[in-house]
Amino acid sequence: MSDTTEHGQDEPRAAGRTSAEGAEGAEGAGERAGTAPDEDARKRQRERRRQLVRDARVLSRPGFFGTVRERLALLGEESGADDLDGPGDMYGNGVVETLEEKVAGLLGKEAAAFFPTGTMAQQVALRCWAGRTGNPVVALHALSHPEVHERDALSQVSGLRPVHLTGEARQPTADEVRGLAEPFGTLMLELPLRDAGFVLPTWEELTELTEAARERDAVVHFDGARLWESTTHFGRPLDEIAGLADSVYVSFYKSLDGFGGAALAGPATLVDEAKVWRHRYGGMVFQQFPTALSALAGLENRLPELPGYVRHARVVAAALREGLAAAGVPWSRVHPEVPHTNDFQVWLPHDAETVAEAALRTGEETGVLLFSGAWGEAGPGLAQTEVSVTAAGLEWTAEDVRAAVAEFVRRLADATDEAAARRG
Repeated sequence: MSDTTEHGQDEPRAAGRTSAEGAEGAEGAGERAGTAPDEDARKRQRERRRQLVRDARVLSRPGFFGTVRERLALLGEESGADDLDGPGDMYGNGVVETLEEKVAGLLGKEAAAFFPTGTMAQQVALRCWAGRTGNPVVALHALSHPEVHERDALSQVSGLRPVHLTGEARQPTADEVRGLAEPFGTLMLELPLRDAGFVLPTWEELTELTEAARERDAVVHFDGARLWESTTHFGRPLDEIAGLADSVYVSFYKSLDGFGGAALAGPATLVDEAKVWRHRYGGMVFQQFPTALSALAGLENRLPELPGYVRHARVVAAALREGLAAAGVPWSRVHPEVPHTNDFQVWLPHDAETVAEAALRTGEETGVLLFSGAWGEAGPGLAQTEVSVTAAGLEWTAEDVRAAVAEFVRRLADATDEAAARRG
């Protein structure tokens, strides 16, 4: 089972298979059931979804679904003339250094290093901290990104040993940090914890978590792939949030719509060492100016919009709950009820393939696509997807959401009847 979908996002957390509607990286339900997957059918499903996301009125339209021309526009219209007239880069200088300085300033850290991927950035950060603390044990949540989406790279590549604070769908507690039965060198906190529903602790809880780690003589590293949109929940600026940690990783594509890439920020001595390991891990890419420019564009144009996305996500989440109840769905869940960021989960009591088909059919027949993300099996007869509210979602009123839910539920009933008939 692959760790990413075809568009580079992490695979939806699911117990079992993931629907062909969106999780193309999952090698197919048929393979896991012992039958050959229908690759042509899955390609057709993928293309249906891409076309709908491009053409329909969509609650969430990620930038990576744009055309090549639209994506390249980030390097011109949105980057700024100064960036385009400046030098490119060669092995991490030029515009890459400009991006590193920008990130370090935003996060209030001495320095930052650009990495081609977040997985590499965190592998390097945790490896460097292990060398400095003399302890290869990393305390983290069982649902954190390295444990779910990185094929055991912490242990297999970096020689580190992860230990779990908890496996429950919530942030860990300070008491769990204090009560861990063995010493650890680094506490890693994912903010927000994506696979638990993009959940965040309160500011007081986060402060206590970091204090508890230091009581154990451990350093603190933040997996801040989506830290950018966490300021609204915490009511604090980025540098104050990042200031609680010894090092922070941030992503440039998950929230900022960049082409890819990540940065590790922290003490200058750590960053210098991280750049050595970046080279050893194969991250010394000859030229990265397109990715760096798209990241700078995201910091300039997307970052200021994120608080508005978070506020509107709460409107959308409430309207989804109301619409599902009004449509007579016997059970559903929007989690968290009040989203902590602009991302949240929706759970429905149906199998994922049926819900995915209903979502696609609704978009095709009405020109309105409520759920553009993949649906995963979260248990027997239980489907789960993620909803992200960005610029496209700001155009949706609560009434728009409730109306779209009604159309979706009607087609879900039809798809359910058809699936039952096929089984019968």
